[in-house]
Amino acid sequence: MGGPAPLFGADAAPVPPGAAGEWFEGAGGARLRAALVPAAGRAPRGSVVVSGGRTEPVEKYFEVAGELAGRGFNVLLHDWRCQGLSKRLLRERLKGHARGWRDFLADYALLLAAFGPRLPRPWLAVGHSMGGCLAALALAEGEKRFAGAALSAPMFGVFTPPVARPVAWAIAESLDHIGLGGLSTPGPITAPPTPFAANVLTHDPARYARNQGQVAAHPELRLGPPTWGWLAFAFDATARLERDAPRAAAPICVIAAGDDRIVDNRATRRITARFANGAYVEAPGAFHEILQETDAIRAYFWREFDALAARVAPQAAAGISIGSASSSSA
Repeated sequence: MGGPAPLFGADAAPVPPGAAGEWFEGAGGARLRAALVPAAGRAPRGSVVVSGGRTEPVEKYFEVAGELAGRGFNVLLHDWRCQGLSKRLLRERLKGHARGWRDFLADYALLLAAFGPRLPRPWLAVGHSMGGCLAALALAEGEKRFAGAALSAPMFGVFTPPVARPVAWAIAESLDHIGLGGLSTPGPITAPPTPFAANVLTHDPARYARNQGQVAAHPELRLGPPTWGWLAFAFDATARLERDAPRAAAPICVIAAGDDRIVDNRATRRITARFANGAYVEAPGAFHEILQETDAIRAYFWREFDALAARVAPQAAAGISIGSASSSSA
């Protein structure tokens, strides 16, 4: 499949220098999008694979990619299936759907196969929310090429208000089992953007406006509420991860959001404790999207990432800047 894929830059979120979008073939022949960003320096110290959360296209992580490239890493971003510009699974493309976790892990393996020759070792995984869950699950299910992982508010357990989690799980599994997983969970498929004052994702108004602006300018990136099938996937993936977590041997640092309203930090602590080499850190007062938060909150993530990188991917080449390329926020 291959070939160049579009990347959408904006004044508030420019395409990182040297970045190139590409199509690659996922499980079942699905056309999926990725972007490769070169390290800012003469020789990379390693590579980082960045996996976003549900609804998040690669454009949302241009700032993060620039910060990682400035630290001397090649960076690989990707759109999971059914979001961004990757293949959508349903005719109603705004529905956030999934058909189990196995296709996601197969896509991840094919991503690494397609881009691996251009990713110098050591490899680090960075994942947010759903992407954090799937990156951890890949490690637990036998992916051994990563030297470590730093996960931002990973989806190790989901809140399902106003329905109790066991009830939501039973409904999701039942509907998915009888072929109705494509039905949307309660709520409109399309809705006006949540005002900043009412959002529970970030305290940073500039980054929030930037992310809203990306989707407004390019509605093909938009994704609506999850389906019952997606919710069944989320429950199954987290259950599988909890079972197999001790099999993940690489060091995994989990940075949780202290005021998370999306994922359950009790589950996050519990599963992190089951990793063979896990560490749990909490950013006080942070909303769910730690990497889209204020600079003061994002600093919790970068401190842990830098400590992990210093252990497993020490700077090896002269002339590489390892300072943060973070832009200031309002």
